[in-house]
Amino acid sequence: MSSTSRSRPRARGQDLDLRPSTPAQGHVSELEAHLGYWLRAVSNHVSHAFKAKVERHGVTVAEWVVLRALFDGGGVKPSELATTLGLTRGAISKLVDRLVAKDLVSVRSDENDGRAQLVTLEASGRRLVPKLAALADENDAEAFGHLAQEQRATLLATLEAIAEHLGLRGAPVD
Repeated sequence: MSSTSRSRPRARGQDLDLRPSTPAQGHVSELEAHLGYWLRAVSNHVSHAFKAKVERHGVTVAEWVVLRALFDGGGVKPSELATTLGLTRGAISKLVDRLVAKDLVSVRSDENDGRAQLVTLEASGRRLVPKLAALADENDAEAFGHLAQEQRATLLATLEAIAEHLGLRGAPVD
């Protein structure tokens, strides 16, 4: 940020030129004029705060995403879990192995297809998910609780629209 920006906070971008520039114009937009700058600043803060909270419970954010995905159903094939979360089968395999080692999930043969494996939450995993979900809610409240409900709904809809436009699928885990 420029020294002017540090001494005088901008009022919601009101005095920024948000028009795209080209090098031929000889104009270089201010860093703070970029939506990506603010998205990254907010995302980094919210993500790092949540990471610290879940790691106190012995899991990573990626492991939390897998645990949450398993919470509502019975056993799930690793390939289905990978598709749902937008991860590779290799990434799911590593995450599931770590969760098995922590006794939070188990892997067993599918009764209907002996060749297939199913990933299921263990009782310890089932007890942990609500605690982690409460941390996610707490983290959201800390970051976004000052916004009116209508502002939060608009922000959520806007972010979902951007994700759809960019073709983003699956759960962010990093």
